Amino acid sequence: MAKEMSTAEVPSKPRTKRAPRKESELSLTAGEAPSNSLVRLLEVLTLFTPAAPVWSSEELIRSQGLSRSTGYRYIKALGDAGLIAAVSNGHYILGPLIIQLDHQIRQCDPLYIASGEILESLVQATGCSAQVCALYSSTVLCVREELTEDSPPNILSRGQQRPLFLGAASKIILAHLRPHQLRSIYKKSAKTIATSGLGADWTAFRETLGRIRLEGYTYTVGEINPGVFGLSAPIFNRSGHILGSLGITGSPSRIKRSEIQSFSNIVVEAAAAVTERVGNTNVGTDRPPRAVG
Repeated sequence: MAKEMSTAEVPSKPRTKRAPRKESELSLTAGEAPSNSLVRLLEVLTLFTPAAPVWSSEELIRSQGLSRSTGYRYIKALGDAGLIAAVSNGHYILGPLIIQLDHQIRQCDPLYIASGEILESLVQATGCSAQVCALYSSTVLCVREELTEDSPPNILSRGQQRPLFLGAASKIILAHLRPHQLRSIYKKSAKTIATSGLGADWTAFRETLGRIRLEGYTYTVGEINPGVFGLSAPIFNRSGHILGSLGITGSPSRIKRSEIQSFSNIVVEAAAAVTERVGNTNVGTDRPPRAVG
């Protein structure tokens, strides 16, 4: 059992708060749809970060713009479920159920299971860190990583998200989405797409993604983290729909310009091996494609 923190031990440091929202937009009411209530309840969990791992009940309530009665109902429900845990009077951290769920995911997720040995081999073959990422709505999430000892700081690791329009891991996924998905994405994000260098209009956007698909991999430098390159290839499910990407990352000095093609061949081959394993896994089911947006 975790040692309880005294009130004196609870860190007191300034936090960047979200703008309070109206009580009518957030609180549980008799006529509120259960799905909306659940979303608002679980949103509280996103407040817990490395910069702010401990929150008081008052801070949680105030940050969400809740009434005290609604706020305490949220906190009690999350605590009863094990999603948050008390560490001192009125202070909370993320709870044990999250650790348990992470363990279950590692045992059940076909993409996580299929990529383990392949990531290890990829690190040995290239001397670079390696990651597997999956598409989740409008972002890309790192599912598993194998890092080298000299990995650059802030390199992508399990649980971290990346935008869909920046970085090799994301762009190779974007390029293999189906046409109706791309049209929907462009309609919502045309300005972001243009500023990301993917195309100033729909035609240019399609042409850029077509070149990426034809090449079979994506190589980028410094698009998310300065001084870090990414080289990624696509992973598909049994039906041929995009699931995610496999890639290597590290300092650009690791790869000479003349070596990009040979490294890309290794990454593409590794991604194909993960695709085959995901389709043949006996644990869970072949992952279906994810909705976008």
